[in-house]
Amino acid sequence: MKPKHLFIWLFCSIFINAQNSFKMEDAEKTVVPFKLIANLIFIPVNINGADLTFLLDTGVSETSIFSLENQELKLPNVAKIKFSGLGGNVSIDGFHSDNNTARIGKNFVNRSMTVYIIVDQDFNISSHVGIPVNGIIGYHFFKDHPVVIDYSSKKITIYNNESLFRKKIKKYEEIDISIEKNKPYVFADVEMINERERSKLLIDLGNSDPAWLFPALIKDFVYNRPNIDDYLGRGFNGDVYGKRSRIHHLYLGNFAFEKPLTAMPDESSIQHVNLVEGRRGSIGGDIMRRFTVAFDYTHEKMYLRKNASFNDPFHFNMSGLDFRQDGMEWTKDLVALPARSKGSPSGGTEVINNNLQYHFVLKPVFSIAGVRKDSPADKAGLQKEDRLISINGRKTADMTLQKILEMMKSGEGKTIEMMIERKNKPMTLRFTLEDPIPYQE
Repeated sequence: MKPKHLFIWLFCSIFINAQNSFKMEDAEKTVVPFKLIANLIFIPVNINGADLTFLLDTGVSETSIFSLENQELKLPNVAKIKFSGLGGNVSIDGFHSDNNTARIGKNFVNRSMTVYIIVDQDFNISSHVGIPVNGIIGYHFFKDHPVVIDYSSKKITIYNNESLFRKKIKKYEEIDISIEKNKPYVFADVEMINERERSKLLIDLGNSDPAWLFPALIKDFVYNRPNIDDYLGRGFNGDVYGKRSRIHHLYLGNFAFEKPLTAMPDESSIQHVNLVEGRRGSIGGDIMRRFTVAFDYTHEKMYLRKNASFNDPFHFNMSGLDFRQDGMEWTKDLVALPARSKGSPSGGTEVINNNLQYHFVLKPVFSIAGVRKDSPADKAGLQKEDRLISINGRKTADMTLQKILEMMKSGEGKTIEMMIERKNKPMTLRFTLEDPIPYQE
């Protein structure tokens, strides 16, 4: 099973190559466009001449590749290695390759990159974000240069000029962070019901949820009600399960977030993880996307400025469905060609307007990857592996995975009509969106 709420790899216990650094070549800054899907950032990375797409994740130390799709990539000096991290098992096998050349944007270059290769295809997240994703990059992207992530414009600016960076963040709120085991941590206040608790949290851009808390590491922890048991995602060591609920407030610097959704992995999911001292959880992408955020790892600072999404409510996928994209297929659309005319025997003009033809195009295919027990979709009879044909009368082949997910968060009480195909048999099923974890005082 693959992740419903994407956060794939929160931990990576491997050694660091001190030579493995990005340099800015002949520029004061460089700008990198990115795609934002499910609160996650995907950037273009060229490795050894191959154009790839990587998830940008502050929650990992190293650069990893888990899929090449149809790309050809030559990697030198390959050797076997084991990965360990979040999940129930102890480790998974993989490989690493030294002395690769990576380029991000026009001027940001690493000529001694170490790349880790994950052969387990359960980590290929492409089908769950709707675009080909080849790997993940973390600490080495951030460690030597200040970085500003503008979620509104979907652009990242990497600075090689300190004064330019200082000018950019002049009106931002400064927050202290600590870089421990090559990942950024911040102290924030967690208010479960009415008492604020100072908590050390990982800033995890690879986690699409607003926040995670680790009940096993918090004294006298009591789950807020209502809560649900849920599949939370997949880590290096296997599937991660736990509960989802809402907390009263989360405070980050002078910013307050009301009733954020919070995931809480069970104890078995974190038992093999080598956590930094005092850590209680994570802050994820659904919090960070509400800012323009700057990271300065060298000086252990983070800078925040609210954007237009700051006051967005924290919506939950109320259907209970997990979706995936099963590649692309050729479909035929009937299109009308522009009307043409020809001369008539009487000397006038005859208009021909019934000139039609089929246009063949590649379109995405979507299916149901999982159904949460007792959810509205489960009660309606939807099942894993059902193929999606249409939602509320609109063909899913004309949608993106992001659009489908947005529809499942579009409002409590909304009726969803799904036409599906099960074992080559078409079916139409209906359900009403219902928030299973509304916050209750």
